[in-house]
Amino acid sequence: MDLQEYAVGLDIGTTKIVAMIGRKNEYGKLEILGVGRSKSLGVHRGVVNNITQTIQSIQQAVDQAEAVSGIKIKEVTVGIAGQHIRSLQHSDYITRGNSEEVIDQSDIDTLCGQVHKLVMLPGEEIIHVLPQEYKIDGQSEIKEPVGMYGGRLEANFHVVVGQVASIKNIYRCVKSADLDLKKITLEPLASADAVLSQEEKEAGVALIDIGGGTTDLAIFKDGIIRHTAVIPQGGNIITEDIKAGCSIIEKQAELLKTKFGSAWPGENKENEIVSIPGLRGREPKEITLKNLSKIIHARVIEILENVFVEIKNYGHDDPKKQLIAGVVLTGGGSQLKHIKQLAEYVTGMPSRIGYPNEHLAGDSDAESTSPVFATAVGLVMKGLEDGYLNSKLEEQPVEEVKEEPVVEVDEIEQPEPEVQESKKRGFFENWTTKLKDFLDNAE
Repeated sequence: MDLQEYAVGLDIGTTKIVAMIGRKNEYGKLEILGVGRSKSLGVHRGVVNNITQTIQSIQQAVDQAEAVSGIKIKEVTVGIAGQHIRSLQHSDYITRGNSEEVIDQSDIDTLCGQVHKLVMLPGEEIIHVLPQEYKIDGQSEIKEPVGMYGGRLEANFHVVVGQVASIKNIYRCVKSADLDLKKITLEPLASADAVLSQEEKEAGVALIDIGGGTTDLAIFKDGIIRHTAVIPQGGNIITEDIKAGCSIIEKQAELLKTKFGSAWPGENKENEIVSIPGLRGREPKEITLKNLSKIIHARVIEILENVFVEIKNYGHDDPKKQLIAGVVLTGGGSQLKHIKQLAEYVTGMPSRIGYPNEHLAGDSDAESTSPVFATAVGLVMKGLEDGYLNSKLEEQPVEEVKEEPVVEVDEIEQPEPEVQESKKRGFFENWTTKLKDFLDNAE
């Protein structure tokens, strides 16, 4: 395969690990080149609790994605979630040396860098510093300060914080699977990129990503991230309740939930019964669908109420902070029958199921456009945004470039043929820069 700019998203979830390779096509849409999926064995509620099993699951997913796409995966953008994640609001400012010069990106980087130095609680680390609104010399509500004049640059930030140990464990798992971790991204932010439209973010929307071990929340208003939260409850708790309530094994409980489960008990009649095979020659069990949906309903109500508490904490009741676009449900849990109606009932807001198909190329298969892969699609988008260039190092070994004999400067500046240049621009520029530095030092 030709060298192209592509990115790999690695979604380390509680129930599954997904490795997804994607690139932008000529229309700017995301083209999925390969997806690998494996059962997640070493993760509990979004946090790694068994390093060896997690490494095996990552390698399995990566191998599968490589086999489908024919691309050797080198670096990945990884999602992070878990109950240890918390967010806070913070304001900070810098005083610029020369107010006669326009504000540029370096000033914003300095301001963000200052926030990164905030002292957190012991064992915590800042994952994201997200600027919300800027203020220049007292003038507020500025969204893009670059190019403006001013002496004092101030901003409100949304700061996402996580446990150092959990971040290090993820880093170690990825590294042990022979991969480079290029960036860690909060999972609800990745999911939001995949399923929300810009209009929804402007109007005000709450994204609820119901995963296996956690439910992630991201709230947007005026196109800006306003609130994030990770609730340590997800689809696995519903499965556990069915297992205990119906006295069956976990595998059967999961099948019952996905095939016959409903979050709204009213639709099932008392005489609708499903029969489950007994263990080792024992009599089969008969379970009424009404009882099954009552168990699911109770737990889904609990999850949604916990989410609604976070939405209230954001200040949803304030008319200025009203979420006009309502709620978007995504993740594996959003595929539960009638959960959309239940979300509307609990929150009193309009809701829809979020599919990551808005940003995907038209020929994407049905699997890639499922809400289950929303986070993975978002992670690939984050990787492409940051412009990572994954290249097959076997085809272009860097060592050979370093060992080349010293050549004249005018030889270096000879351009490669047009086609090659367009494909390998990043690599060629790095090669030229390194060689010029070498010549300068030699002189």
